[in-house]
Amino acid sequence: MDAELILTVLELVNETLTATIVIVAVSILLYNLTQYTRDRVTRASAIVLLCVMLAYLADVVISLEPGEEFLAFWLRFQWIGIAFVPAALFHLSDALLATTGRPSRGRRKRVVYFSYVLSLAFTLTAAFSDALIKGPHTNGIVRMKPGPVFAVYVAYLLVIAITSMINVVRARRRCLTRYTRRRMTYLLVVFLTPAYGIFPYSLLFGGVSDNSKAPLLVVLNLANLIVMLMLVFMAYPLSFFGSEKPDRVVKSQLLEFILRGPLTGAVVMAVVLFLPGTSNVLGLDGETLLPFAAVTTVLVMQWSITRFLPVIERWLIYTQEQQQAEWLQGLGERLLTEADAAQLLESMLAALCDHLRVPTAFVAKIERNEVQLVQAIGSMIPSPEALTAPELSALTSDNADDHKQLNQVDGFFLWNSYWLVPLRSKHAASNGALPPLLGILGVWGRAPEPNLDDDETMVYESMVRQITQVLEDLQRQSQIFIVLEGLASQMDVMQQLRGVSRYGQVAALPAPAADLTSDPQFTEMVKDALRDYWGGPKLTESELLHLNVVWHEMEDGDNNTPVRALRNVLARAIENLKPEGERSLTTAEWILYNILEMRFLQGRKVRDVALRLAMSESDLYRKQRIAIEEVARQIEDMERDLLANHDTAPGSR
Repeated sequence: MDAELILTVLELVNETLTATIVIVAVSILLYNLTQYTRDRVTRASAIVLLCVMLAYLADVVISLEPGEEFLAFWLRFQWIGIAFVPAALFHLSDALLATTGRPSRGRRKRVVYFSYVLSLAFTLTAAFSDALIKGPHTNGIVRMKPGPVFAVYVAYLLVIAITSMINVVRARRRCLTRYTRRRMTYLLVVFLTPAYGIFPYSLLFGGVSDNSKAPLLVVLNLANLIVMLMLVFMAYPLSFFGSEKPDRVVKSQLLEFILRGPLTGAVVMAVVLFLPGTSNVLGLDGETLLPFAAVTTVLVMQWSITRFLPVIERWLIYTQEQQQAEWLQGLGERLLTEADAAQLLESMLAALCDHLRVPTAFVAKIERNEVQLVQAIGSMIPSPEALTAPELSALTSDNADDHKQLNQVDGFFLWNSYWLVPLRSKHAASNGALPPLLGILGVWGRAPEPNLDDDETMVYESMVRQITQVLEDLQRQSQIFIVLEGLASQMDVMQQLRGVSRYGQVAALPAPAADLTSDPQFTEMVKDALRDYWGGPKLTESELLHLNVVWHEMEDGDNNTPVRALRNVLARAIENLKPEGERSLTTAEWILYNILEMRFLQGRKVRDVALRLAMSESDLYRKQRIAIEEVARQIEDMERDLLANHDTAPGSR
């Protein structure tokens, strides 16, 4: 290998590493800004990364030989990053120290402002005069020469760097746990990487001869490689600041981002720079092959990351909790949502109709002794009103005498033009009674009485088992969702505590709001919470969770989550509106309670409630609005009574 080829390879490696540093800096900058823009450390680190990006971006452009008229511009342009990096590092060190519970009393803040002003002065000096730098000079290597003010910049950089390191050491001492102290140690090791990575060393040396160019490129390549690795290493501890997510989630997201972003970009950049230099690849020159090679590289990288990322995560992240982590990762894929269940039931019913040669089949579920249509196919589907028929509702009873309201033949119930089969859980009740009823499977009766042959009976029984399993899984997972929704707000609180106390600060649980009932939107909050009474974001993220009466309910009762406590408070407010005496569906004094109880506690549809209460839907909506206002008034009274009986809110003790 001749000297010219070695020099060409070293130059290509230098260009690749320089471009890769820009890619890494931009990628980590975008990642941090996407995740935690409100955190001081994130904002300060973004400025540091921006300085690195600007300095190395200028190096990339210079390596492309922009021409004599633009060369001086880019050599001076990179001083935006070089001049501002000391101020950005001190800003970052101040933010780290403040995050660990040592905020500035004014002195550090003034130093931050002064350093940014001084950096701006150096930038303007480099851009519009030769006092800081002068040139350019192109004898052997493109560079500038130092001016009389350059020594002042070096002294400024050294003072700021030493002071910043002292701040980071102080921040490390204030970390509470061994994990945070270890991460702060990592950050301490690589903290000055941006400063010495973009420092203009070429100003300290004279010209470069052809004989010394190769050794210099080797040194530059090693330095660029170290800077690139240090930036990636620096991203790890910085990714935890401002995050309220568990550490394993932060690590997993950062790992995937680095693999799909900077690593993929660096590999593609290497292909783009090296391939054109090849003279012949399978009969094609490198320039012709370049577009296909770049696309192939991206596809192969993404496929490889998707294929091997779980293995890498188990090796690097989930080393001590692999089984539990794998279960959590696969939980979302295994859970059956209502949409998933509806799609699965639709395919089962279609297969059943094809095999039995009938036009219609349906599945209805039983909830709170009511029959509700889940899925149906065909043109002769029973209406929701028909499913509320007394003889059909009798199937929900465990009393065998109630079932006599329908004719029964060979295990099928005959209802209108359908053959019905009750779907019961495969798990028997603990008291020896029949297994709980999950739903009803109905198929269009092709004859007055069931006339299935042996093959059809086998298929039908198989479908009954499968549909029963789907309904049972859906019922169990609905209970899981309710529990998870109840835990969601409590988990948010714990994540906030984790994010705040991770680096030395200690915070108490958030105190409930004492004046929420005076909010003009209070009734609307109650309305939204009632609409999602059995689960939904308007309940789990409701402002009503901060009510004192909710926290009192959570502390003094069996409702150990805020959402469950809020649901109990809403139910108690509705119960307070219940008139005395025997319930009536037509008496005026029972109207408001009946609407609230049927619409929200039972979860009935508007049409069903209007039909049962013998009123129009428009009249129902009008009375429902009045009923919700009464519920809000009841909660307001409960809140006021609680505050009157206690000097301080129980939730804030």
